[in-house]
Amino acid sequence: MSNKTTIEIAGKQILLETGKMARQADGAVTVQMGETIILVAAVAAAEARSGQEFFPLTVDYREKASAAGQIPGSYFKREGRPSEKEILTCRLTDRPIRPLFPKGWFNEVQVQTLLLSADGENDPDILSILGASVALTVSDIPWAGPLGAVRVGRINGEFVANPTHSEREESDLDLIYVGNKTDVVMYEGSAQEISEEDFIAALRFGQEACQPMIQAQEAWRDSIGKPKRDIVTMQVPKEVTAEASSLIADKVIPTLLIESKKEREAGWKAITSEAGSQLVEKFGEDVVTGQVLSDVFYKIQKEAVRKLILDEGKRLDGRQFYDIRPISSEVGLLPRAHGSALFTRGETQALTSATMGTLDDAQSFDAYAGGESEKQFILHYNFPNFSVGETGRITGPGRREIGHGALAERSIAPLFPYESFPYTVRITSEVLESNGSSSMATVCAGSLALMDAGVPLKSPAAGISIGICTQTDEDDQIDRYQILTDIIGWEDAFCDMDCKIAGSANGITGFQLDLKLKGLPLGIMEEAIQKAKEAREAVLEKMAATLAEPRKEFSKYAPRITTVRINPDKIGALIGPGGKNIKRIVEESGCEINIEDDGSVKIYSVAEDGLNIALQEIEGITAEIEVGKTYRGKVVSIKEFGAFVEVLPGQDGLCHISELANFRVKRTEDIVQMGDEIWVKVIGIDDKGRVKLSRKVAMEERDKLMADGQEASGEESDEGPDSED
Repeated sequence: MSNKTTIEIAGKQILLETGKMARQADGAVTVQMGETIILVAAVAAAEARSGQEFFPLTVDYREKASAAGQIPGSYFKREGRPSEKEILTCRLTDRPIRPLFPKGWFNEVQVQTLLLSADGENDPDILSILGASVALTVSDIPWAGPLGAVRVGRINGEFVANPTHSEREESDLDLIYVGNKTDVVMYEGSAQEISEEDFIAALRFGQEACQPMIQAQEAWRDSIGKPKRDIVTMQVPKEVTAEASSLIADKVIPTLLIESKKEREAGWKAITSEAGSQLVEKFGEDVVTGQVLSDVFYKIQKEAVRKLILDEGKRLDGRQFYDIRPISSEVGLLPRAHGSALFTRGETQALTSATMGTLDDAQSFDAYAGGESEKQFILHYNFPNFSVGETGRITGPGRREIGHGALAERSIAPLFPYESFPYTVRITSEVLESNGSSSMATVCAGSLALMDAGVPLKSPAAGISIGICTQTDEDDQIDRYQILTDIIGWEDAFCDMDCKIAGSANGITGFQLDLKLKGLPLGIMEEAIQKAKEAREAVLEKMAATLAEPRKEFSKYAPRITTVRINPDKIGALIGPGGKNIKRIVEESGCEINIEDDGSVKIYSVAEDGLNIALQEIEGITAEIEVGKTYRGKVVSIKEFGAFVEVLPGQDGLCHISELANFRVKRTEDIVQMGDEIWVKVIGIDDKGRVKLSRKVAMEERDKLMADGQEASGEESDEGPDSED
């Protein structure tokens, strides 16, 4: 039986329907806003796989070309591997729902979203998050929802819920906010240097906008939701936990307080390996499995880290709670790169290079759901295994790398000078060492590399990660917490938050929140945002000591650009039949040439000689004949009434027989022959565009110059009229 409900968010309707499609899934729902429709289905395995040691949640989002009324352009005429947009939407959907599954429950869960209809205005990413919440809420899958999800924009100073793509072009904020009934659960997005106070106000607006969605889901859960299934969670025998704690009790804290990451990890591995062997010997392999060992030592480690922070006021590497690790940076390391930087913060290090290309190098992609289909600024992030001292499969970028790269890209993108800088720019970030946020190190290194390349950023950008360690009461409410600035890997793993905020000295540009909690009160989040601001300002100060502003000159290997404007009517002539002219110019000059519909011609060249060749050719083909200007032209046609002289490529004018000489001429051939090169002056252009030339006037001016003892010359050539003419 189909059930429908409508939710109104700031005057916009969201239609939910369940029971009509995908009825064999544990939970399924269609979500519609405008004419954009998605289907979300959730299924959980009946039991966990044997030996399963982690919670196997898979979230997938796929866009179909048919949703936009298109046929895929690939050879196979069907969708291929997930696009970056699809991967980022998968991550958006995964991150808020993952912490709400029961701890210790290892049954496989799959949440799949299909884009069924796309109107090009309403983005399906928000609908995917909401749909996942609804599908899990009405299913029998154990899950501590529901959640609300909303996109928040700001247009002319006013917050807007779920703005369309058209509205987002006018917005200085793009915030994706996910909340439960009382708290924030997840957010991410970008902004045009928004202040911390305005950002907090946007979070509060998002929290309020989520409430109608949560209320609608609660009503459905109570009326049509399936009873939640009984589950069995992984439990470590109490006697094993007690024995493990006893075996390493006096070694845990000294090991955790080793400052170096590698030494700390090696020390922990040594004491747990020894204790693990003793536990197996005492309780047997059937009781103390690999999964049991992993779980028991994780819990001991997590509890110890949290006690150090909350009870003893200590961090693993010896810093104070709001200290930033030592920072160093360099620029100009890579001589052939157009810009490069190495940024190191503690044991996290990113090497970035900036490459400048033409506008033709902009990245184009299908955008079935609407929005951006081309990128002039691109950032790619790579995380090799050696950065954490490990081995593993060497493959292309995974979802994590794409997600981290997107965060760094949208943190810098608001500062990129799109309108005034006619280049495509690509940043590549190689994470060489990682213990703490490498995406925020990429923001810092990427900003420095751009300035090293001479890209005129509006302001340099920096970012930092803020964490939190909490203690909850019997009602699962936070009664103690400690905010941590610049968290390291184990603080991320064993504490409760990874909040990344990037921006310039003027405000916030990029942000992303991940929680291991079911939610965090906005009052606490405000404190974290303020700490992020303080840290960002300190990092920017360190970066300024290395390079405070963009260089005034490009690398000698970077392309230079010269823009000339031609009459749009001349574009066809410049291109030539089948592109013949422009191909020849590119081949002879070695330049890249970009022609815009408005007549702007952008010439990209590394060598000055090539640039001059291109300019001369373009000007020769597209120049306009000017009244009062003298040209050396070629006779292309002889008539009884005069000669037609080509003064510019493809452009000629009539030199009337009366204008051939300062005496009466009986026959045109008495003065000029076909193919002769003569000097002529443009004495007029009539309203039909016909050009009137005069050899007589040109010769008189020559004679006057010679009489004055000066060398006659033309503006278009170094040569003057010869004496024979």
